[in-house]
Amino acid sequence: MSLLIVLVGSQAFFDRFATLDATYSLHHIAQEGTYMQTLMEQQPILVLIDGTRDDWARWTSTPKSSPATRRIPIILLSDDATQREQAAKQGADAALPLTGIDPLAIVQNYGRLPDPAVQEQLASACQQPLPALAQQGITRFNAGEYYKQHDLLEELWMKTPGPERDLYQAILQVGVAYYQIERGNARGARKMLQRALQWLRKLPDVCQGVDVADLRQNAQNVLAGLGESDDLISFDRSLLHPVKLLPGMDR
Repeated sequence: MSLLIVLVGSQAFFDRFATLDATYSLHHIAQEGTYMQTLMEQQPILVLIDGTRDDWARWTSTPKSSPATRRIPIILLSDDATQREQAAKQGADAALPLTGIDPLAIVQNYGRLPDPAVQEQLASACQQPLPALAQQGITRFNAGEYYKQHDLLEELWMKTPGPERDLYQAILQVGVAYYQIERGNARGARKMLQRALQWLRKLPDVCQGVDVADLRQNAQNVLAGLGESDDLISFDRSLLHPVKLLPGMDR
């Protein structure tokens, strides 16, 4: 899977990074539109903002206002020294001159790159059987007992030191989101799904017998179904799917 970088600016700004190899996938945004949705769902390793835009401050500060996107590094590129000094106050993690940039150096120095050692540890852990507490929590989840699944998965998450703990946290948070929907709290559900998708994006498609790809898609579908409205009257509750386990892992 290539590592996503979001670039906010003109086509000429985007073209400066065309020399990056296939390790990286570039997403160009020129209009606000689905900016935050893209960041929440795709979790890029880096966002680069063109300082020549008059509205650069809004693009820089907005991701830092949400717990679902505030960890994403935001870098302002500008030849205006005063603007670079202001960038930190707007939430930028760094501000660099635009002229003479080295795209690869920027990505390597500021991107939220996966740690190979952690990735290897995660891959190994995902080959292990699903722990008993996780199985119990998922059983509760799939029975629609979204509140009860929380304590079981939280206990496992707290006692797990390895990166596979992200799996348990993600399932827990999707379950809490579904619980919030049942309680009529669309805003709370939306925030919880946005957080869960951060962890689901980092996990392989299958981990410890859990169909992570399916859970990831379900969470995205529910989030899209919620939209921006706090009214759940028209929400399609058939979108609340169970956690899918591979054959042999459902008991």
